[in-house]
Amino acid sequence: MRAAMALSAGLLSATIMTKAAEPPQGVRRHDSGWTVPADKAARTNPLAGRSDVQPGGARLFHERCSVCHGEDARGTSRGPDLTSADVQAQPDGALFWKISSGNTRSGMPTFSFLPQMQRWQLVLHLRAHAHGRGRS
Repeated sequence: MRAAMALSAGLLSATIMTKAAEPPQGVRRHDSGWTVPADKAARTNPLAGRSDVQPGGARLFHERCSVCHGEDARGTSRGPDLTSADVQAQPDGALFWKISSGNTRSGMPTFSFLPQMQRWQLVLHLRAHAHGRGRS
């Protein structure tokens, strides 16, 4: 009997945790199979700590990203929530690589045509959004 109760409690707990990790209805899921090469993820943001460049990142986000990810970066049916813990846990280099490379499987376009520093500004802007400072 105890084993059955423990199994039931474990299944309930797993279900609750899975539900909590799911995006809100109408928001696209993250592509969990989109992996970043280790050497690219290890790159550091040359603009880290520069609050003076954040407004430029906000402008770029509004122009290039908000149509899919929403003005608040919390996602839409076209793009996932960029403020979520699993996105924010990724290193700056990984976010830069994803912005630069895109993912045709999930519909994320490449932004490699933007100058490198602008792509790093977008990474800073995503971090600011996660901390409530991303208002454009």
